[in-house]
Amino acid sequence: MPDEALLDPVSNPMSRLFRYLNPMRGRLLVASWWAVVNKVLDLAPPILVAWLIDVVAGTAPSWLPGWLGISSAMSQVVFLAVMTVVVFGLESLSQWGYAYGFMTLAQDAQHALRMDAYARMQQREIRFFEEHRLGRTLAMLNDDVNQLERFLNTGFAELVHLVVLVLFAGSVLFGLNPLLALVGLIPLPVIVWGSLRFSRMLEPRYSKVRESVGDVATRLENNIGGILVIKSFTAESFEQQRVAQASDAYRRANRNAIKLSTVFTPLIRMAIALGFAAVIVLGGWWAMQGKVSPGELVLFCMMIQRLLWPLTRLGSTFDEYQRARAGASRVFSLLNTPPRIADPAQPAALGRARGEVEFDNVVFRYRDREPVLNGLSFKVAAGEMVGIAGPTGAGKSTLIKLLLRLYDVNGGAVKIDNHDVRALAQLDLRRQIALVSQDVFLFHGTIRENIAYPGVDVPLEKVTEAATHAHFHEFVQTLPQGYDTLVGERGIKLSGGQRQRLSIARALLKDAPILVLDEATSSVDTETERIIQQNLSELVTGRTALVIAHRLSTIRNADRILVLKDGVLAEEGDHDALVAAGGTYADLWAVQSGSSATPAQA
Repeated sequence: MPDEALLDPVSNPMSRLFRYLNPMRGRLLVASWWAVVNKVLDLAPPILVAWLIDVVAGTAPSWLPGWLGISSAMSQVVFLAVMTVVVFGLESLSQWGYAYGFMTLAQDAQHALRMDAYARMQQREIRFFEEHRLGRTLAMLNDDVNQLERFLNTGFAELVHLVVLVLFAGSVLFGLNPLLALVGLIPLPVIVWGSLRFSRMLEPRYSKVRESVGDVATRLENNIGGILVIKSFTAESFEQQRVAQASDAYRRANRNAIKLSTVFTPLIRMAIALGFAAVIVLGGWWAMQGKVSPGELVLFCMMIQRLLWPLTRLGSTFDEYQRARAGASRVFSLLNTPPRIADPAQPAALGRARGEVEFDNVVFRYRDREPVLNGLSFKVAAGEMVGIAGPTGAGKSTLIKLLLRLYDVNGGAVKIDNHDVRALAQLDLRRQIALVSQDVFLFHGTIRENIAYPGVDVPLEKVTEAATHAHFHEFVQTLPQGYDTLVGERGIKLSGGQRQRLSIARALLKDAPILVLDEATSSVDTETERIIQQNLSELVTGRTALVIAHRLSTIRNADRILVLKDGVLAEEGDHDALVAAGGTYADLWAVQSGSSATPAQA
């Protein structure tokens, strides 16, 4: 099911983007000022050319001999040449100024926005990641943010240039001859109206493009991550077809937008041509009658061309704007959505916990499903090792999610040292718990980095000690690079048993008062399972231990075993007592031990 954070519309996402740039507004103003200067200087050559023609024709502007005292025609020509060099030099300087300003601003804004989006994503509850497609998440953090950076790089500067172009060129033209200026600018309302119209038509099409690129990223991420399954089931052709379908949907969405965006420029060119032709006819007629000078006619022709021709870029500018707007809407929708699991305003101080755990009449359901836990209650004393068993779907792993407060209970309370976990800061809570899960995730890096995670200054002696207790050190010593050996993406270079031992070493190094083993032996080889079982008492010494086990031999020597069934505590006791009772635990033990009858019946 799509996450509501991606469905809630964000009003005026581009206004939100510029408000987001408020801390950088000084740099934005400086870059914009350079862009204004650059465009004004860019419009100066037509004026210089007009003055030059009038000088050569003997009708030099009055300010040349009057203000500057330059009387000879050649001196006036040289002066205009020097002005041209100065103008082009300043234009080059201003171009560097606005390009450097906008590009560095875009990079800083991109970095800040990506980090804020990532920080908010990390605050999201685990339900977001379980129900949200990874490819779309990555598309938001990468492609959408990059789209905003591209707009700030070039698109915003082009908008500034267009505004300056209209204001400066319009004032020059109307100052010379208002009627001729009106004739030349007849296409302008048509161009502006058409641009706005195209922009509104493009917006939904680019929203579809943003969705499609997320689908492609999701499909590729899933297939690369599951390449072993694909190869083992000879599903290459099937997956090739699914990727082709997602890619084709993205292509069709882009093509749908391209069809409209590419029509804009040819239509605008024709409107510009009509205005330019009108200036040539009327201006030429007036020049022959002496109503305008040759220089003024040239100025009008060049300035109209300078004014109207860049408007053909409006299509591309609005194209970039709409792409950025679609990306901004998705990114800010994420930023606008608060996490469901939040710290209390005044969290309780816990320090290092003693390790007492209590589930007090806990009721929990996933979304609108039937309750997984229905009034579950039990206590675990500090330093006690408790095994948790039960049939599939009994809610064993759900206990861990509630203890870590990855979800909040629907009723009752989960407590550590008599503190409701909802009254604790999440960081403080999770520092108390070391988790070894059945699905071990290793980061690309060295063995040492993965054991010491997330510490950066953990001495090798500590890492070695943890690995020794996890019976992983002997294997590491056989590797040529020892603890500096790279584990590969997701630990692909290690076997399942080796990954599990590394995970145990990582948990031991954390030295938390509560240790949770969640099906730690369910996917390991027999040798690793035997080692974990033999050394379980050593691993849990000095800690409260919750050991969830599908293989009941793992928890045979636990202080107590809790048996869950239908969301409640069905049985409780040590291994021998539960087997003798002939209940659910005895049935599970009989199946795993190969006995045809429960031990109580045998």
